Amino acid sequence: MADRYKIQGGETLRGEVSIGGAKNAVLKLLAATILVKGTTKIYNVPKLTDVDIMLNVLSDLGAKCLYDRNEKSVVVDAANISSITAKYELVSKMRASFIILGALMSRCKEAIVALPGGCAIGERRVDFHIKGLETLGAKIKIENGYVHAKASKLVGSDIYLDIPSVGATENLMLASVTAEGSTRIQNAAQEPEIVDLANFLNTLGADITGAGTSEIVINGVKQESLHSIEYTTIPDRIEAGTFMAAVVGTRGKAVIKNVYPAHLTFFNDKLIKMGASIKLVEPTTIEVSCRGRLNSINFVTQPYPGFPTDLQAIAMTLLTTSNGVGIITESLYENRFMQVPDLRRMGADIHQDRNHAIIKGVRNLTGATVAASDLRAGAALVIAGLMANGETVVEKLHHIDRGYEDFEQKLSVLGAKIIRCKEEIVPDNSIPAGINIRGIL
Repeated sequence: MADRYKIQGGETLRGEVSIGGAKNAVLKLLAATILVKGTTKIYNVPKLTDVDIMLNVLSDLGAKCLYDRNEKSVVVDAANISSITAKYELVSKMRASFIILGALMSRCKEAIVALPGGCAIGERRVDFHIKGLETLGAKIKIENGYVHAKASKLVGSDIYLDIPSVGATENLMLASVTAEGSTRIQNAAQEPEIVDLANFLNTLGADITGAGTSEIVINGVKQESLHSIEYTTIPDRIEAGTFMAAVVGTRGKAVIKNVYPAHLTFFNDKLIKMGASIKLVEPTTIEVSCRGRLNSINFVTQPYPGFPTDLQAIAMTLLTTSNGVGIITESLYENRFMQVPDLRRMGADIHQDRNHAIIKGVRNLTGATVAASDLRAGAALVIAGLMANGETVVEKLHHIDRGYEDFEQKLSVLGAKIIRCKEEIVPDNSIPAGINIRGIL
């Protein structure tokens, strides 16, 4: 049995929706809790399978975790860490869990962490993580699919990242918290989730400045100075952008709460240029609307504060029915156009040439059976189903469940006709019982 969405398209989305905690922030905050020999409580934790995986990673290391799904809070007691090994069967399911490497090195000065998994959107190597840790004094070897890292002590140093890798920036921030002296990360990632992690660590007792800029300085502190705290995760900017696109794509009007508009400046600007209206109602509330057919635009995905790659597939869906021709250049990942074949099944006119996609807007998409190939491609196909004429079936929902909390419920509140159901998977090439294969051949 497998879960799938059935969507009746053509409904205009209207109403009010609230955005949950940022997946890409809370996973790193959870990893950071093991720096504290005590209890930490985090609020605004979304109900996601990725969160469950990270909690399993922490539990496997010896931490005690209590997840209150009603309150959307997690309590982690990391007073006793009994293992330094993050196992393959857990880390392979989610790339973000590799961030436990830096946290373990900061706490234990030793770590054995499986090489990461996650969405198959392209090559995302861990070279920068490893080279940075070696610069801090760690001895590292890779064997049998695991990274083995060890240091008698970590010493602050200057680290230059060839590209502003989010994961490497976070791993090195965590490892540097208790290093001797100061660490300076140059060409650091500037995402809001980086800032949230720095704020969390500083609240714990760390000394970090410059987060949100290209240069982050971490002044090492004693392990004993880190203490228990309560902390609230920032809203999820990608979830917010997804709901904004769903409203705009169906030519609707909705109020979106618990969003930080400054985290979506580039995306908002593109939506406005396409013909959408975005109004600030309150500091963390916006009103999004669209009356007519959108206009096509061009954009290039870039590290923050540029156009987010996590919203590329979703923006492509809007372009499929926009007026004119739009060109998307994916500059970060080589396999992030995996939604294209399914959008074509729904009637989209898309020509792909390596990392460029040329989208000629059509009048309407039509419903079809499609499958999520990764998290964001899955969300894009759901939006396409909402925009399309007829019924769309979206399969492989486990990808979507990794990053969207109560997705179908929130869309239903806005008026979408979407249901989640289970159907038995029947192999296409199954052979009825009693048939002699040799006789057929």
